[in-house]
Amino acid sequence: MNHLYILTVFSLLINCSNDKIVSSEFYENTNTLRSKIIIIEQEIDNQLVNRPVIIRTLEEIDTLKKYPVVIAFHGRGGSNSSWVNILKEFTDSGDFIGVYPQGYLKSWNLGTEPSNANDVDFIKKIIRELYNYDNIDTTRIFAIGASNGAGMVNLLGSKTNYFKGLAPIASQLITSIDVTNQTDPVSILQINGAQDNTVPINGGSRFGHTFLDAYQSVVIWATQFECNLDPNVSENELSIRYQFSECLDEITIEYLRIENAGHNVAENYPQIWEVIWNYFNNL
Repeated sequence: MNHLYILTVFSLLINCSNDKIVSSEFYENTNTLRSKIIIIEQEIDNQLVNRPVIIRTLEEIDTLKKYPVVIAFHGRGGSNSSWVNILKEFTDSGDFIGVYPQGYLKSWNLGTEPSNANDVDFIKKIIRELYNYDNIDTTRIFAIGASNGAGMVNLLGSKTNYFKGLAPIASQLITSIDVTNQTDPVSILQINGAQDNTVPINGGSRFGHTFLDAYQSVVIWATQFECNLDPNVSENELSIRYQFSECLDEITIEYLRIENAGHNVAENYPQIWEVIWNYFNNL
């Protein structure tokens, strides 16, 4: 009887909130975030749409520890479930908690995609939900995005202050994303494949967007955040890495160009996820 009462009260509290969030699992300690799926209800094109978010944590959560969070954005036509295995090594070991939202109509709305969803607002609702849990380090929330998901990461970087660091992969700034004096400083590691035939690394028009030159994209971030525009350059047979330092708020802006990689950078550079996490973890 007591368990039924607790569950009923929990359901009432959830349904009374402005953003309906339904958990696939119920835990007695609801302040500890564990692996599950949450559903966030959002109005899109005058219809209420249920949008799933996959959460992945290690099995044995240390309830006294606050964990960093990595929110990962799939590419156009992709699925949030793809990130479960890609980042499994890190979530299973407790390096961070993985949060994988699903793009509406399998895309992130940058202006010319199939989706008309307000994805910045969608992520705001996810962040607000994460803040309810005791085991989240709210000062260390990061974002990874691939292709269209990288565009979403850049959009979030320009319009929000939720993140400690960002890693857009296989895409750079487009002309419709403004980095202005209103943009809060954030550390960025942009990664591009030099042989990318999908998103033009040297800039140009594709998918209804005008992409900047990949290197120029990084320079725009570095300029806006008052970095030293003479980067430290390190090069080997696989890659060239440009590191801009002395930026506002002690952030760093970096550009990693993988010479033999195409649009699917990880195919030719499988260590990409370790490189990104090492970058985030050192911020």
